Amino acid sequence: MPSPLLQLFQHQASGGVRERLCSTLRMAINRHHLHAGQKLPSSRQLAQDLQVSRVTVEAAYGQLESEGYLRRETGRGTFVAIIIPASPLSAPIRPQSARFSARGQQVLATGGCQDPPFPHAFAAGSPELRAFPHDSWRRLSSSVQRSLGSAAMGYGDPCGYLPLRSALADYLALSRGVACQPEQVIILTSSQQALQLLAMMFVDPGDAVWMEEPGYPGARNAFMAAGAQVRGIEVDAEGAIPASGSAKLMYLTPSHHYPTGVTLSLPRRLAWLGWAQRNQGWLIEDDYDSEFHYDERPVPALQGLDRHQRVITLGTFSKSLFPSLRLAWMVVPPALITPIGQARSVLDGHSALLPQAVTAAFLQQGHFASHLRLMRQLYRSRRDRLLEQIEQRLSPWMTPIASGGGLQITVKINKDEARLTALAAQQGLLLPRLSPLYAGPESQQGWLLGFAALTPDEIVAGCDKLLRLLQRED
Repeated sequence: MPSPLLQLFQHQASGGVRERLCSTLRMAINRHHLHAGQKLPSSRQLAQDLQVSRVTVEAAYGQLESEGYLRRETGRGTFVAIIIPASPLSAPIRPQSARFSARGQQVLATGGCQDPPFPHAFAAGSPELRAFPHDSWRRLSSSVQRSLGSAAMGYGDPCGYLPLRSALADYLALSRGVACQPEQVIILTSSQQALQLLAMMFVDPGDAVWMEEPGYPGARNAFMAAGAQVRGIEVDAEGAIPASGSAKLMYLTPSHHYPTGVTLSLPRRLAWLGWAQRNQGWLIEDDYDSEFHYDERPVPALQGLDRHQRVITLGTFSKSLFPSLRLAWMVVPPALITPIGQARSVLDGHSALLPQAVTAAFLQQGHFASHLRLMRQLYRSRRDRLLEQIEQRLSPWMTPIASGGGLQITVKINKDEARLTALAAQQGLLLPRLSPLYAGPESQQGWLLGFAALTPDEIVAGCDKLLRLLQRED
């Protein structure tokens, strides 16, 4: 048997012996180890070389003859029957460049989304997963799977598993003042998917969309990818400043502005609700981490004040439970239930049923409320430790922006943000930058320092590294 053919066969790791031999012969012919007209070993000889049965070799030869690779002649033997054109050596293979649409180019221009490693100082937005009640979740998963059986393996409602939507409606009413029926709750895989879905449904190229400045880049990317003309609305100590004019959508983070942490005041909330009613625009309320307020009770959701059904509220379990759960929710006005549900079915069908069912049980049995209580205490202590480190050791170089909640602290710095961030990465520090969150020409340099996923010792160790870097570059 030719040596290259023997080596190819030995490296075929999957499938039965006949399939492996067929694959080996095809590969040898396509790679020009075997050429048109070349005679192959007899089935007896090849079976002996490979230590397989002659029946297997005969079957493989017969299969490749039917495919046109081989020609068998009685009394003469088996020959390669196909000519594979050789690629000219003078023509090097050039990488193919794809021509993307304007929307595709816009998506690529954002640089994509890279989730932070865990745990890593100071990755922003990462929850503490080591304190998650794994045993309770595991027991619930087994119980729910036994209960649902094969029903958990089929297609689900595009709007979500009804028991989860009901549990969420109750939870949101009690904790956030959201006024909704279970049918108004739409289950999705992420808040980013919700934003892309809303952009797809409401935005035509050239439409005006407003959002806070600075603001969440994921929202900006979703709107710009849909062709929107995005306008930044200035934020001050009371939140987004009401503006004149009209837009299809206004994206807000009223409970805890991203990234400064300020809360939208009641007069501003009423002003924005009035704007939406006058202009027939939609307010998108991203309630992204409202569960984690430490110094005072969170202000109820904007949706609870809405009397004209112009508010769409988003939330996610990525921060309150764990990111890989891939479950989020959207509360829509009654008029949007059917169209958004239909659009959801076209987008990706539905969210996985079993995780929805487990999450529903987790809420219904009180585990979610208990977990949040523990996490609030844990995160508050870690936030205080980071603020202490900043005040005692890092204050010459940075100033924290006061915030009563969230999973990160935003700090302003008086040095070259981009350069220091790159140097910090070489030291194993992840410092999410503040300035890219501004779309306009003027921006503030700083960082978003995540603390929730770090133990007190890890926070101090991260600050040690950051202090050495700042001192060296001073």
